[in-house]
Amino acid sequence: MARNERDGGSERGRDRDRTPREREESELVEKLVGINRVAKVVKGGRRFGFAAIVVVGDAKGRVGVGAGKAREVPEAIRKATDQAKRSMIRVPLREGRTLHHDVSGHFGAGRVVLRAAPAGTGIIAGGPMRAIFEALGVQDVVTKSVGTSNPHNMIKATFDALAHCVSPRAVAARRGRRVSDILGKREGDVKEGAAA
Repeated sequence: MARNERDGGSERGRDRDRTPREREESELVEKLVGINRVAKVVKGGRRFGFAAIVVVGDAKGRVGVGAGKAREVPEAIRKATDQAKRSMIRVPLREGRTLHHDVSGHFGAGRVVLRAAPAGTGIIAGGPMRAIFEALGVQDVVTKSVGTSNPHNMIKATFDALAHCVSPRAVAARRGRRVSDILGKREGDVKEGAAA
């Protein structure tokens, strides 16, 4: 009997032994946004510490951000990743590739504008915002950051904007209407009606 057959096969065997939570965590996308080195001056000289910002997402509409500080880089990244996993939010996506509507957000001096984009546009975003959309699973989006370029404030402003994203289904349910009433007629339907 071969070794693989004896201990449960290959990847599938190991995947079967994992709990659903472990399986979910293994599918997460982790993006390191930045590491900052800080120095504290003490009697014997300088003591260095590190601060890390990490974005975590499942590439299916969930994303979170975390910040961690420690004396060593790996420990700071681990702390930031743990915090990001705990603070994940769900964002409704249209066709699984873009936002449902344009939205803006702000935090401190950071202001961002996020716009839905047609297929094939790609992620037009700079720095920390790009990491958020890659972890979120967005494929087409156009963004603009106005004001500060501080990564902490840009990320918080982006999360503020994403928190205000709603799907037509959620709006229809809240108003007691059908989704077609909320969306109205599409441009293609109007052209067909005019041709008839």
